[in-house]
Amino acid sequence: MADVQERWCVVTGGRGFAARHLVEMLIRYEMFQVRIADLGPAIKLEPDEEEGTVGKAMRSGRAKYVSMDLRDKSQVLKACEGAEVVFHMAAPDSSVNNHQLHHSVNVLGTKNIIDACVELKVKRLIYTSSPSVVFDGVHGIINGDESLPYPSKHNDFYSATKAEGEALVIKSNDTKGLLTCCIRPSSIFGPGDRLLVPSLVAAARAGKSKFIIGDGNNMYDFTYVENVAHAHVCAERALASGGAVAEKASGQAYFVTNMEPIKFWDFVALILEGLGYGRPRIKIPASVMMPIAYLVELTYKLLAAYGMKVPQLTPSRIRLLSRSRTFSCSKANDRLGYTPIIPLQEGLRRTIESYPHLRAEQRLKKEGPSKASLFLGSGRVADTLLWRNKKQTLMAALVLAAIYFNFIASGSTIITSISTILLVASVFLFIHGRLPQRIMGYKFDKVPVSSFHVSEETSQQFALSVVSGWNSAVKGLKSLCKGADCMFFLKVALSLLILSILGTISLQSLFAIGIPGAFTLFYIYEKKEEEIDHVLQDIVLFTWKLKSDISGKIFSSTKKDR
Repeated sequence: MADVQERWCVVTGGRGFAARHLVEMLIRYEMFQVRIADLGPAIKLEPDEEEGTVGKAMRSGRAKYVSMDLRDKSQVLKACEGAEVVFHMAAPDSSVNNHQLHHSVNVLGTKNIIDACVELKVKRLIYTSSPSVVFDGVHGIINGDESLPYPSKHNDFYSATKAEGEALVIKSNDTKGLLTCCIRPSSIFGPGDRLLVPSLVAAARAGKSKFIIGDGNNMYDFTYVENVAHAHVCAERALASGGAVAEKASGQAYFVTNMEPIKFWDFVALILEGLGYGRPRIKIPASVMMPIAYLVELTYKLLAAYGMKVPQLTPSRIRLLSRSRTFSCSKANDRLGYTPIIPLQEGLRRTIESYPHLRAEQRLKKEGPSKASLFLGSGRVADTLLWRNKKQTLMAALVLAAIYFNFIASGSTIITSISTILLVASVFLFIHGRLPQRIMGYKFDKVPVSSFHVSEETSQQFALSVVSGWNSAVKGLKSLCKGADCMFFLKVALSLLILSILGTISLQSLFAIGIPGAFTLFYIYEKKEEEIDHVLQDIVLFTWKLKSDISGKIFSSTKKDR
């Protein structure tokens, strides 16, 4: 025990989800005294932590907390001083697609860690990477191994900067005696998760968990959080072994999973059903969702300054939810001695049991924003259409009325109306740009030029989505030509029938009915959300039953004809 007290390790991002489990495991195994490094000025333990392993270790001096910003090298040096091992797990929230943030932490922050380790003669550095470093968002990965190269273009900024950080760590191996390796845990889940399970429950409570994006057959590798912690311990032990074992283990990256691939949407269904919610059933093609996601992303760029929150429906998220991502752990097993210590089903059971407050029956009253508000972005648009800011709503109504009477009801052609609107918009933007920021004490927010910029990457991705949609349509036409899929024919015929009915409505009528209807329907839906949802659910169930009956009759009649 006296020997242990002289040996320190550092866990960066030590208050993060997976890092908390690693900290507990290191303390339980009595391998090191643990220095927990994170952004907060002080550590605030949860009640169960206070009475558990971490709380006892903090009181006994076997664990200490240090406030550290990876971007400040002096703080990094202070945190790593006297350490034998550094487990570098810190990273920003992957759902925030901000290049400056991710680069400053995942690349520059990781460089600071490496430099500190070399300067302070730290012996071992284990970096928590991600399988997304080899994922381009276009091609699925089945049983991928470490021979997969980094793609020329990543799915998002998080993945791209994680790859840069990983490359730096691997390159630094054997620099002045420092041994390094990288762990790529796939889709971590477990108790304490604040992203996956809470977001699934939020979607279920908002009525959005009924949908499957894609065909629902994409395979995934998930990793229970204790297995992730165990993999880091295995890596540290391998690097500490010395000789051929350490030489073979160092300077490498390793995929880590539960070694039990499962369909992504089956995993989601197991979580939701375990908490008392319905499983996803309605399939929406990814090619249909992608143009919508790009439109949502563009809308966010334009309206973020006016209070619109970060949307969940983004192109990178659609690609993650609809592609297969499974990985081989053979290398980790061979060189690190890693095998999962908790099976997938046991991990699911523990995870579900750890969220009693999120169970369906525990939802006694509605919390948080309404579905209508979430759908409208919970910003100014929501405040306007839901009549929360009556002055803003009346102003919007007056502007829309002016547009209607001047451009639509006047009988002008489409070209004339568009030209006039663009002229008015140009005059407004010019005058707005000339105005000072303050007039008589009132502040005027300037419209940033970046609001109108569409990057080349976004344009290319949008074009690819359009092409993908066109190819899907051609595929559908080929299916119709074969005359084999009766249900597909009925879907096409019904969709075209609805479209032809909508086409008979004039633009004037559509504007006169649609705009007041939007103001009214969103307001009513927010007030009577539960009652309306119940009715809609009954309609959906009846529709699915009717569809099933029709499919059965068509199938049986086709079978008789044969």
